[in-house]
Amino acid sequence: MTSTWEPGAPGVLGLPSGRLVRGRGLARPLPEGPRPDFALYMLGRTPPAVAWESRWLRWPDFGLPSDRAATDAALREAWTRAGGERVEVACAGGQGRTGTVLACLAVLDGVPADEAVAYVRAHYLPGAVETPWQRRFVARFG
Repeated sequence: MTSTWEPGAPGVLGLPSGRLVRGRGLARPLPEGPRPDFALYMLGRTPPAVAWESRWLRWPDFGLPSDRAATDAALREAWTRAGGERVEVACAGGQGRTGTVLACLAVLDGVPADEAVAYVRAHYLPGAVETPWQRRFVARFG
């Protein structure tokens, strides 16, 4: 295991437990600094190959994941691994799907589901979690 991300680094969301998770958009270049130990990618197509361990969730832009059980397992794995590893979550733009996953990770970390979207918008990106059905997905997660 390696150390986690630096608090306050670009795109890094600090969860109440102290876990740190980096969110980003795959359409932008990889940020400088340490690389992820594990990544969770949410795309409608197979993501590009990376040099670190990763999981892919089939999740169309502005939509919801196609496999709820696989999504639940992947989110729980990402949250667990963020306890001591550098975990990244990313979609194409880094807002909707990434924000939805970050909000679900916040729920796993103890943030009430009805407050998780606001938490992510305050601590990660104001426009995170873009659609009503993504907000509903977070509200029902956990």
